[in-house]
Amino acid sequence: MKKLILIGPAFFAIVLIALTILDYKFLFSLGWHPIHSPTFDWPSGLALGQFGWIMTATFILTGGIMLLFARRLFLNLKPTLASKLGTTLMAFAGLFLAALAFTTDPTIRDYPATWHGRLHDMSFVFLGLTLFPAMIVLGFAFRADARWKNFAIYTWGTLALAGPAFFIKSAAFYVFLFAILLWNELAALRLNSHS
Repeated sequence: MKKLILIGPAFFAIVLIALTILDYKFLFSLGWHPIHSPTFDWPSGLALGQFGWIMTATFILTGGIMLLFARRLFLNLKPTLASKLGTTLMAFAGLFLAALAFTTDPTIRDYPATWHGRLHDMSFVFLGLTLFPAMIVLGFAFRADARWKNFAIYTWGTLALAGPAFFIKSAAFYVFLFAILLWNELAALRLNSHS
């Protein structure tokens, strides 16, 4: 379980990069462009491509890993209201990450939104609505635990960088993904060192 939590963020990044390279032409056919329209049906649109099952499985697997991470963090942190609330929100973020496995609808289409496309979009919104508050609250939980104290400022700094990038929806979205994945990886390393 420890190693699984450590590889989760890196695994997600590797799959994202590999599938983007493999389905590059397909993504362009959806209207995506790596600089001008980086969030146009990306990364979720990867589930519509030739290797879509891999992206779908990745959403499920990494969402499950985030749940495990939240559980281990809950057991590791000093028990406070902030640690309980922060890890609960992180667990919900893991569930919503896994729920991105409901296949998205392409933005440009000649049919109404599907039920699974709506669930996908709703999961994406709830992922943001749980992940960002989780990080805010976990910052307070980290401050209350001597072993994690210096991770609080890094957590809030990551959120200050990643939060706006999430909503801008331009090439800044890459900053969001990198910052969040790096934060998760470093938190998992810290958690592993405390075991």
